[in-house]
This record gives sequence, C-alpha cells and structure tokens, in this order.
Amino acid sequence: MSDTETTPAAAPAKPKGKLPKIIMLVVGVLVLIGGGIGAGLYAAGSGLIGGKSAKAGPAGPRLVPKSEQKHPGEGKEGGGHGGGESAEAKPAEDHGMPTPAGEGGERYASNYYAMEKDFTANLQDSVHFLQVGIAISTPYDDTVIRNLKTNDIAVRSAVLMTLGDTSEDQVFTSEGKQALAKRLAVAINRVLKEKEGFGGVGNVYFTNFVVQ
Repeated sequence: MSDTETTPAAAPAKPKGKLPKIIMLVVGVLVLIGGGIGAGLYAAGSGLIGGKSAKAGPAGPRLVPKSEQKHPGEGKEGGGHGGGESAEAKPAEDHGMPTPAGEGGERYASNYYAMEKDFTANLQDSVHFLQVGIAISTPYDDTVIRNLKTNDIAVRSAVLMTLGDTSEDQVFTSEGKQALAKRLAVAINRVLKEKEGFGGVGNVYFTNFVVQ
C-alpha cells in the first residue's frame, strides 16, 4: 500500500440515547409528588394540619377539679355568683353528679349561676303567693350554664310549675324549703336533658324567698 494512501476515518460514535434518562427523571418527579400528596392527606386526616387538633379533647361538659375553681370576679359565665353553701338547700338527688370526696369536701369545684329574674307563683290551694330568686351550682364547666341560658324560657316555665305545686306547709319550714330546692333541681335537669341531652345541675339555692 502506498504511503500516500489515506486510512479511512473511523466512524463517529453513535450518541447514547437520551430517552431512558428522561423517563427516569419523569418517574422520579412523579414519585416525589405522589409521596408529598400522600403525606399531606395523612396529616390532614390525622388532624395534624387544618381542622381540629388531634390532641383536642371533647368540647364539654367537663368536670372541673377544685384546682381549676373560679373565684368571684373570674370568668363571665359562672364563678361570680358563688358565696359558699346556702343553709336553705342541700345537695339534690343523684342526677349523675359526682359523689362527695368525704369529710374533706367535694372533689369537684362548684360553678355558680344566678338566674336574672325572680319567680312569682301562687301556692297550691292557698291565698298566698311565693316569690323566690334562685341560683344553681354545677360541678361541670360553663357548658351547663350556657345550656341554661339557651333554654331560659323552658327552664323558667319548669320552675314556675314546680313552685305552683308547692303547699304552704313546705314554704314555712326549713325542711320544706330543702325539699323544694331538690324538686327544682330535678325539674331543671329534666328540661336540660330533654333539650340538650345532659342535665348537670347539682344544687339549687334560694337567693330570695318571700311569702305574701
């Protein structure tokens, strides 16, 4: 072969295909997007983001320990009408209330609420009429007091009917007044259970008591 003859040039290498890389890149992006959406749906469903927190407890009613007891002037719903136990009323019959913790007093705090207007009713088979102001106490949170305010008309009607079924013998003795306080607690709890599904009133106290 002559020195002047040229060697044929090597064929240029074929470029590697780019399609597999593109496919792998698209698949990776889709996996990341899918994982992010799944994590977001899980967090939303478990309450970690949006809506109510997963740690949030029930809205109420909730028994209030003595350590959380309100004092006069604290809070807007209850606590401002308390002033110790009245001698005119004893604890009402069992309506799902917690039992006393023994000689050391009740285990739960008393949340007080005084109804705004006095009640006036004729006594049963008598020419006399009775005018009373009442307050209630509950060991539960302000849910019970809000229920009382929401159903004020129904509660007042139940109180008036209970007073109208009261005889003279009951209003002139301390035992009769105590029995009347228990009957009022039963009547109010009955209304709240009918309207809200829960009573919660533990005691009724007289803030005013006049027989004329």
